[in-house]
Amino acid sequence: MTPSFRPQRGQPFLSRWWFLSLLFLSPAAWAAGGDMPSLVHDIGISLLAAGALGVIFTRLKIPSIAAFLVAGIIVGPLGLKQVTDPANVDTIAQLGFILLLFLIGLEIDVKKILGSGKSIIISGLLQYPLTILFGIAAVKVMLFFGIGGSLLADSPHAPLYIGVIIAGSSTLLVVKLFQENFELDTVPGRLALGMLIFQDIWVIIAILIQPNLQNPELGLIAMSFLGIFLLTLFTIIFALSFVGRAFTWIAKTPEMTLLGALAWCFIVVFIGTNLDNIFEATYGTNFHMSVGPGMAALIAGASIANLPSSTEIITKVATVKDFFITLFFVALGISIPAPESLDVVILAVVLAAVAIIARQFIFFPLFYFTGVDQRNAQVSAVRLAQISEFGLVIAFLGVKLGHVSPSLTSSVIFAFVITALATPLLYGKAYEVHAKLQPLLEKLGFKAPPEIQLEEGRQYKLALLGFHRDASSLLYNLTQNDPEVLHETLIVDFNVALHASIRETGATVKYGDLANPETLHHLGLNRCQVIVCTIPDDLLRGIDNRSLVHVVREMAPQAAIIANAIAIDEVPKVYEAGADYVYLNRFEAAWTLQRAIHAGIDQQIDVFRNERQSRNYYSPDRKEILS
Repeated sequence: MTPSFRPQRGQPFLSRWWFLSLLFLSPAAWAAGGDMPSLVHDIGISLLAAGALGVIFTRLKIPSIAAFLVAGIIVGPLGLKQVTDPANVDTIAQLGFILLLFLIGLEIDVKKILGSGKSIIISGLLQYPLTILFGIAAVKVMLFFGIGGSLLADSPHAPLYIGVIIAGSSTLLVVKLFQENFELDTVPGRLALGMLIFQDIWVIIAILIQPNLQNPELGLIAMSFLGIFLLTLFTIIFALSFVGRAFTWIAKTPEMTLLGALAWCFIVVFIGTNLDNIFEATYGTNFHMSVGPGMAALIAGASIANLPSSTEIITKVATVKDFFITLFFVALGISIPAPESLDVVILAVVLAAVAIIARQFIFFPLFYFTGVDQRNAQVSAVRLAQISEFGLVIAFLGVKLGHVSPSLTSSVIFAFVITALATPLLYGKAYEVHAKLQPLLEKLGFKAPPEIQLEEGRQYKLALLGFHRDASSLLYNLTQNDPEVLHETLIVDFNVALHASIRETGATVKYGDLANPETLHHLGLNRCQVIVCTIPDDLLRGIDNRSLVHVVREMAPQAAIIANAIAIDEVPKVYEAGADYVYLNRFEAAWTLQRAIHAGIDQQIDVFRNERQSRNYYSPDRKEILS
């Protein structure tokens, strides 16, 4: 008879702890208990641990990736030894890696990158190689002072690997935080997103060169790039001639969209990895042009990125990708060896510090000298101060290629965890960090744009405090319909990158921080007839609409002040502060929708639409500064 683990009556202690004791059963007992295949068991126990810790870490506001890594440590050889064969999880992790690069390919928009402005393009091209050089120099300094011991000295490629690892920031962590705080559309948000896209491209190049690092023959590297070119050419031609049409056929069947996308991904992967076999069978010569599965997956994704169904494909693949990426990070945790010495932990702390410092010495100056104002450059640099998950991929592949030791990879993983845990704090405190560093930055020559003197006695009909989406649309309407008011409009904003475009419309734009009352007083708001606070509270830093209205009312007692709110209970408070009118965007949209609904009920929807279109509301020719 199979023994029962359930406690009997009268055994209260066991009744509390019998279930927890099951966790300490051997993996073999778990797997044998239900004739469960080892692959299913290992995936199941990994997901169980990752899910349980993920809930706890999310509640504690700790990045979920850290939970997955810790889950791997717990179920792996260092912990409860619940994974019967780590190779099982490693196999699934490799699949997750392919799907991750396929998804990145789907999200790469070359036209958008080229049209993102010189700040992002120049910074994106220079940041990665410059940070690699910074990392190499940092390792040389560490070796000079004896930091890292044999971990660095025993790996001849360690300086280069460390440089590559600290050069990237975490796409998963940064984008998630910007989305959660509704700041992806701000200057730091757009700058960070652009940099992350360029970093992803640089990572692919690094992964491409990585296998040839032991024997860096230019001929082999050139043939690898030729293989990528040929595979890209094939996928583009095939995607335009057949794949796009095939996705049109299956567009109304969601499950087929996912299946078709994955099939296309692996068609390209199989062709890419077998290029040498194809050419050898055809020409009898091995040209060494095979493309790695990760690079092939990225090419597959990029080739269908502009299909009409690309959004649906991204949505479907992202769900599957999350499953495999979870296992990828669990597998990394499982692969972490026990620290051989204190050097592993010390090196991890130093690497985390070097990654953060690199943002100040490389990222910030690049942003600043390519046209981003001091504050946004500093905030963006601080928020990108973490090691990328791709750094773990680079280290993971480095161990497999024999370039670095497993112990050095352990330090990299611990450093990643440290920076991942610090990321939410650094994100929230970025503006405070800038405020504390601003005096030092100005002494070093990183000057804030001067506040141009307002013409003495100059009167303005309208002042817009801040320039974001609302102000951008309003400025376009003034340009088209109210040029008289436009030429008597003052715009106050600290994003100097937009100032030239604003001036071209005929409005006056001045540099100023809305959180600084002295700046607002200096700009002469007391001589403006109407003042509009255009930035919502979730985007303002150092002040909110209620406080801003209070400050402005004291400066301009005769002006009509219009402000905004994001919650109903804030409206009376903003009125009490001195606003003459408070608007909520969703309320304004609701009034428009109500009119459209009544027009539809009265069978006048075409009239309503034509009225809106006659005002150029939704015209493709409508080119706002923040399109």
